[in-house]
Parts: sequence; C-alpha cells; structure tokens
Amino acid sequence: MSNPRIPYEMSNRRKKLAPPDGKPLMVHVVLNVEHWRFDQPMPRKIIPGPHGFDSVPDIPNFSWAEYGMRAGMPRILGLLAERGLPASTALNAGVIDAHPAAAEAMLDAGWEFIGHGFHQRALDAEADEAALVTQALDKVSGFTGTAPRGWLGPGLRESAETPDILKAAGIDYVCDWVVDDLPCWMTTKHGPLIAMPYNLEINDSVLYAVEKHSSPEMYERLEATLATFDGELPSQPRVLALGLHPHLIGVPHRIGYLAAMLDLLMARDDVVFMTGSQIADWFVEADKGGE
Repeated sequence: MSNPRIPYEMSNRRKKLAPPDGKPLMVHVVLNVEHWRFDQPMPRKIIPGPHGFDSVPDIPNFSWAEYGMRAGMPRILGLLAERGLPASTALNAGVIDAHPAAAEAMLDAGWEFIGHGFHQRALDAEADEAALVTQALDKVSGFTGTAPRGWLGPGLRESAETPDILKAAGIDYVCDWVVDDLPCWMTTKHGPLIAMPYNLEINDSVLYAVEKHSSPEMYERLEATLATFDGELPSQPRVLALGLHPHLIGVPHRIGYLAAMLDLLMARDDVVFMTGSQIADWFVEADKGGE
C-alpha cells in the first residue's frame, strides 16, 4: 500500500517555492515538553530495572525526565532568550498542572504551543482518541488563550484516523509525517492538512536515548546536513527542524553543543528562525504562487 495521506513525489520535481524574505533555510526549534506520570510505567528509560524487573514507581527513570524539567528547562530557555530566537513547544497538556513554572516561562517567552497529547502516551493507545485530542487542545487553549494550530503526536504515533481527527479539531499542521524537507499537503476527510517537516536524524531523543551517541553527534550531524543543503538551497528552500527534549539536550555535557548549533545557524545569511505556524503560513502562500 502506498502512502494513504500524501501523494508520492520526488523532492527535486516539486514546484519551485519562493523563500520567505529571500532566506531559503527555515529553522524550526521544537522543544518537546512532556508529563511523565509518576504512577505509570515510564515511556522511555535510561536504565533498565534490575534482573529485568520493571517497577512502578520507577524512580531512576522518572528522575531522569524530572531533571530536564528542573535543570534543563532554564538552560534551554536562557540560550534562546539570549539569542532572541523563536521556538515552538510540543507540550503534553498535563505539563500545565504538573510543571506550571515551566509552562508559564514558555508562555512568557512567546513560544508557539503545539499539541502533544495530554501525557506522554501514544495516541493509538487511547480508548477514545478524539476525546483525548479535544481534551489536550482545550487545556492548552485555556492556558494560552490561543487554540493550537499544530500537533506532534507523543512518539509521533498515530492511528489510521488521527489526521482526520486532528483536522476536525481545528489543527492546521502535523509534525508526525517526516517525509520531506518541505511541507506537504495531506488528505483528510475534512479537508487538507499540512505535513510539517520534523526531524528524526537531528533529534536528541533518537541520537542520545535510542542510538546512544556521544554528546558532539548532534552538532556534527547538523554540519553534515548543512553541507548537503548548501547544494540544494539555490534550487529550493528547506525546513530544518531541531527536535529537542529538556532531559536530553539540557544536561551539562550537551547544552554547549546546542549553543554551538544555534550560533552556527545564526552566522549564516540565508537562515530564518520560524515557528511552526509561520512556516505553515509561508507554505500556503508560496505554494499558491510557486512555479
């Protein structure tokens, strides 16, 4: 079965899109801020249980994530504020009550809030997916005063109906479908939805929690990615998403590499930092006028 939502198209055959303000490299900083419940099995682990036995509460793995919310968050907020850079937070709605100071800090910083479920639990594990989506979006809307326009599923997991549910709930773009370096149109029962470029290759969860690379790896992958993009940008814009988590990139031995990544990108004259909604709005207009 081919892709049921996004018609197949090779990237070099897509119509030419005019870059925003002449800047063809759009950088989207996405911080995944999650609520890992103390009374539930942990969604990911840095250390297995002794003798293969997993316990609840899982103190070491819960604390691994909690460290990010306490110590990693202020480091990341500080780096972005010092540089005056915009960001998006893919927020479990449960963070608003569980970690209110972090939620308030991101709101005060002017970050875009993207729906990310209620707790860190995959949508396809929910008994009533549509109700969970509505509950999460309503919670974020009540906190920020603005309805989220974007969605990133916990673990990027979806059911076969998720895009239809998201579109019906008012979502404009979703970050789960990492199929291209430019946004793509998705089909749903309720009209078109934008598949927003995200990243599984320059993503601290994949690099450090899954593949378990050394701390410099994310910076080195960014350098290699930019070397490839340099040959492509004259022909077509690119979206570069940086997928981040406070408990991974926010630790002392990695935070300096995030600073170096941001500085590397800021030193270029072809880069513009944008939120997800800004990229979505650019794509809608550019796609209308593309060659």
